[in-house]
This record gives sequence, structure tokens and C-alpha cells, in this order.
Amino acid sequence: MATSTTFKNEVQPFASNTGVRSTYPTSNQMTNHSSDDTRQSANEGLGACGWILVILSYFLVAITCPFSLCICVKVVQEYERAVILRLGRALPGGAKGPGLFFILPCVDTITKIDLRTATFNVPPQEVLTRDSVTVSVDAVVYSRVVNPVISVTNVKDTQYATQLLAQTTLRNILGTKSLQEILYDRENIAQSMQGHLDEGTEPWGVKVERVEIKDVRLPQSMQRSMAAEAEASREARAKVIAAEGEQKASRQLKEAADVIAESPIALQLRYLQTLTHISAEKNSTIIFPIPVELLNLIRR
Repeated sequence: MATSTTFKNEVQPFASNTGVRSTYPTSNQMTNHSSDDTRQSANEGLGACGWILVILSYFLVAITCPFSLCICVKVVQEYERAVILRLGRALPGGAKGPGLFFILPCVDTITKIDLRTATFNVPPQEVLTRDSVTVSVDAVVYSRVVNPVISVTNVKDTQYATQLLAQTTLRNILGTKSLQEILYDRENIAQSMQGHLDEGTEPWGVKVERVEIKDVRLPQSMQRSMAAEAEASREARAKVIAAEGEQKASRQLKEAADVIAESPIALQLRYLQTLTHISAEKNSTIIFPIPVELLNLIRR
């Protein structure tokens, strides 16, 4: 009766805030409720039969000492924590470690949990985007266990469960994005995926620290189409730049022609400058200079 009363009190604020009466708790309420159940079950005791088994286990350790110390004394590394279940019940006080601790044979079960950050690759997922383009996307996820007791009591394999959740979350998020958003907005997609994963793995005692999108693979036909589009765009820009250069060059030539028309001797100087450039090169070109006045006489 005490358990049902606590669950009702946890759900009641949620119903009053939303204005709709609901009987489903949130993930935080489920986590707190499981922790309360663990503490309550530990406080209820092992029962008469359980205490008898514990006393017999202590007696067995005493008569086999010091050989029993090889089994009863355990060492937990700095990056590990040990969750001890005595006759199937979690001991109060949470996870043990790091360092030395003592367990009872036959009645205690120990599970070591690694607290270091673990990484795994999300296999390539073929997703149909919002604009009906099929892409293959893979990612990498960084996660670690923050609550060893919950990770043991609430889920069988935290790594495998997180990996499956990452695959489905990646498919669901990419299905709402267009191809352009997937190619140019990877950081926001990774942050959104991290938020969804962190919320989903919170009842398992797992914290998702980071998510990175590794690669986006497009079909060969789509790659050829995008390459042709990019090439056509570059050619169009090149033609525009060449046309602008011709326009500026024609303006400069027009100004030079106006200057030469105002001063006829400038044309003769230009002829001499051209001869200087030609004579500087090693070639067999023969040039016969013709006076400009002779040309004027021929025109008349």
C-alpha cells in the first residue's frame, strides 16, 4: 500500500499542471520510483530464511579463513563501481568502490560497471528524406554510465540498448530533414539526436555525452546530377566574369583611342614601343617600318 501511495503522489502534480488527468509517470518519476523501491526492499529485510543463509555464509567464511578471503575480498578499479545483490536484493548505499570490499559467498552477486566513456558506431541507415531523396547516414555516439545501480536493475545491456535507440533516433530525425539540411546542418542534427538519446537513456542510468554525424552517402545518380549542376553553375559564372572583363577592356580601349586621336605623335610612340618588344625576343621576324605620313598621302 505504501508503494501505490507514493506512485500516486508522484503522478498527481503532472496531472494538475497539464490540466489532463494522466496515470503515466515521466522518465524522472520512473527513475525516482525505482530507487525508492530499491531502498524500501532493502529496508524490509531479508526475512528469517534470508538471515539464516547470511549467518551460514558468515560461518562458512570463518571456518575456511584465510582461504575464503580469496573469494570474499574484491577489488574495484578507480573507473569501476560494483553493484552487490544479496539474495537478489540491492544492498543499501548504492554502488561500492573504488578499492577493497567484502562479499559473502553463495548469497552475494557482484556486477562491475565501467564508468568510462564508451563509443560505438551507428551502422549506416538508409533514410528517405523529406524531399524524397534516399541517403545513407552513419554516426558515432559517446556515452557513459552515471548510475550503476539503475543500469543493472532497469536494463539488461545498456550498450546494446543505447545502440538500438541511436539507430531508431537517427532514422526518425533524418526523416524530417531535407537533403540540403542534412548536408549543411550536421551540427544541429547531432545536437537534436543527443537530446533525444539523453532523454531516452536517462531511466537506464546512461548519459549520452556527444553525437557526431560521420558520413552522408548519396546515390551515384544523385552525385552525377549534383556534379553536373555544380559544373554548369561554374561555367555560367566564368562566362559572366569573362563578359565583365571584355566590357571593362573595351572601355579602356575607347579611352586609349581618344587619347591617341588627340595626339598623333602618341601613335608613333606606340609603334616604337611595339618594335622594342618584338626586338627583345629571339626570332627571325623582319619588320619594315612605314612612315605614318606616307599612309596619309596614300589615303588622300
